[in-house]
Amino acid sequence: MSDDVLVLSNVESAYGPIRAIRGVSLKVRQGEIATVLGSNGAGKSTILKTISGIIDPRRGSVHFKGTDITARDPAVIVRLGLVQVPEGREVFPLLSVHDNLLMGAYTRSDRDGVARDIEQSYAYFPILKERARQEAGLLSGGQQQMLAIARALVASPEMILLDEPSLGLSPKLTQEIFEIVVRINRERGTTILVVEQNANMALNVADYGYVLENGRIVMEDRCAVLREKDDVKEFYLGMKEAGVRGERRWKKKKTWR
Repeated sequence: MSDDVLVLSNVESAYGPIRAIRGVSLKVRQGEIATVLGSNGAGKSTILKTISGIIDPRRGSVHFKGTDITARDPAVIVRLGLVQVPEGREVFPLLSVHDNLLMGAYTRSDRDGVARDIEQSYAYFPILKERARQEAGLLSGGQQQMLAIARALVASPEMILLDEPSLGLSPKLTQEIFEIVVRINRERGTTILVVEQNANMALNVADYGYVLENGRIVMEDRCAVLREKDDVKEFYLGMKEAGVRGERRWKKKKTWR
């Protein structure tokens, strides 16, 4: 039996006449952290929105735990155990921190389990417990990102989709957020797919990675291998030792090997 919990096969999604992703195929194994790297506008967020049912693909299929979830209602997908943390946090600003967490449990009826998961979320993010009665809109950007992740945990997911968790955060807060993401993966066994512009951070925490360029997957491998590839060093890690060969590829509109 395959240990692939999420499988995308030749997925194409568009915004009107504009094709955002083209023939994307990827797999995420049970219990791993996978990442999709790419520049702004490459189509990273579109991949996550297609998985979670926010966008219906024009072609291809999405399977989660062996079930075809292509174009399914987002609420159904959440009930199956797949939850997205959106780009830009998108907390409910006028609700308290605690009530935001309760919103994460809207598909659940086990009150004792919900209370337990809220306490566990507070254990990961102690600052949220300190500010449980404060309006979420008054939190800092980093605290709102913590709240968005904690809200996803309260849904008791088997897999979390993280959309640009470092967006707008300081390097220190980014480090803190990713350390907690790794803890969630290791301690809860939660499978995670993260899309990121911060390639260095993503490659350091993830097990397997995909590089997205102009809506297409142009490279994939274990992150330890990707970190050593000249293309990745030159274009995403800013390391000059990749040399003239990398510069030449850039001038040729990134023709990847």
